[in-house]
Amino acid sequence: MSILLFGVSHRSAPVSVLEQLSTDESDQAKIVDQVLESSLVTEAMVLSTCNRVEVYAVVDAFHGGLSAIGQVLSEHSGMPLHDLTQYAYVRYAEAAVEHLFAVTSGLDSAVIGEQQVLGQVRRAYAAAEANRTVGRTLHELSQRALSVGKRVHAETGIDAAGASVVSVALQTAEKKLGSLAGRTAVVVGAGSMGALATKHLGRAGVGRVDVINRSLPRARRLADNSCELGLASAAHSLDDIASVLVDADVVVTCTGAVRPVVSLADVHRALSSREQSAPAAECGRPLVICDLGMPRDVDPAIAGLPGVFVIDMDRIQREPAARAAASDAEAARGIVAAEVAHYLAGQRMAEVTPTVTALRRRAASVVEAELLRLDNRLPGLDSTHRDEVARTVRRVVDKLLHAPTVRVKQLASSPGGDSYAEALRELFELDQQAVDALAAGELPLAPAVTEFDSATNDFEKTE
Repeated sequence: MSILLFGVSHRSAPVSVLEQLSTDESDQAKIVDQVLESSLVTEAMVLSTCNRVEVYAVVDAFHGGLSAIGQVLSEHSGMPLHDLTQYAYVRYAEAAVEHLFAVTSGLDSAVIGEQQVLGQVRRAYAAAEANRTVGRTLHELSQRALSVGKRVHAETGIDAAGASVVSVALQTAEKKLGSLAGRTAVVVGAGSMGALATKHLGRAGVGRVDVINRSLPRARRLADNSCELGLASAAHSLDDIASVLVDADVVVTCTGAVRPVVSLADVHRALSSREQSAPAAECGRPLVICDLGMPRDVDPAIAGLPGVFVIDMDRIQREPAARAAASDAEAARGIVAAEVAHYLAGQRMAEVTPTVTALRRRAASVVEAELLRLDNRLPGLDSTHRDEVARTVRRVVDKLLHAPTVRVKQLASSPGGDSYAEALRELFELDQQAVDALAAGELPLAPAVTEFDSATNDFEKTE
């Protein structure tokens, strides 16, 4: 079984395609359930962010698994499979591992180095684990990916070089408005992105933040938290959006809605009210809207209004600030490459362990059979001599097995190492069903065996 990735991201598709593929938590659960209906798929999880939708699966066959995943995403998005595959990318086995490590480290984000994707991968894994759709393979892969992401952020300067999507959006807004100090801001959406937006706005020195959310209690919680940090804030429901926009200089939208929440009519009414009530000196004051939603939170037609500037994800991806410094990115890639090699070596060694265990079991059974023959042929042999013969036979067998079992583990850690385990099974006529049972955990993987101690040139029994 191998890991298969089928994905679409900002690197492979325009925003309009990503909008069709966007998912919420219930969609993700349905996608995974449908993918697992295929007999060729044993584990699956969905990673859905503002800039990507990716399905990670453990499959028995590449083409069959790919077909199953593609068909499910085609049905979910409403796109014909042929059209969808034009924007999709596929990674298999080692390439899938490398991709997830890079994603979790922020190397594949629209804004290189952003930390949010680390939390998004963690939530994707947690959701799949809660729904029992991940097994040992995706569990180990996800845990290692999260560890790699933390290491990259801790050991490189990629965080400082690659700011979050929010900070890049606000830097772009400042180019239109000048300083944000003393400005009035509106945040639409009270989730994690909304909270991040209020923090960035507070650091930029805005004078006031109005929080708008479909759930008023959630808007109040975020507004109260902002007030505690010294930023004047108020909460509003989504129905009040037109009136709240009247005084706004900058708007940050980041909801999980499946259709625009800021309509052309809302902005029209806000601008009309502003012109009627504002002093002549403030007429024509620009309005900058940062649309960070995926799919879009803002009606695309709003970008055509005079005095309104819309900064969307397509624009953010083109900003120089969205790219990490070359040295930091290179250092991060070096860590990812080393971690991928280490992970794959460990996986290859783990795959050969059932074969080594099966060989030792086979040897132990042969020894026991021969000792039984000895008992039958020399029934009068006293227990002291019998025990000495048994120890001698076991030591001989262990010494003969030591070199091939240690060496096969070393060789297995290199690329293509699985062939050595296969050779071991052939040479010693090991039962493949027994090896598979050990690999599946149906038999204890590590029974008491004797291990060679190179320091004393002897064997010691271990549990």
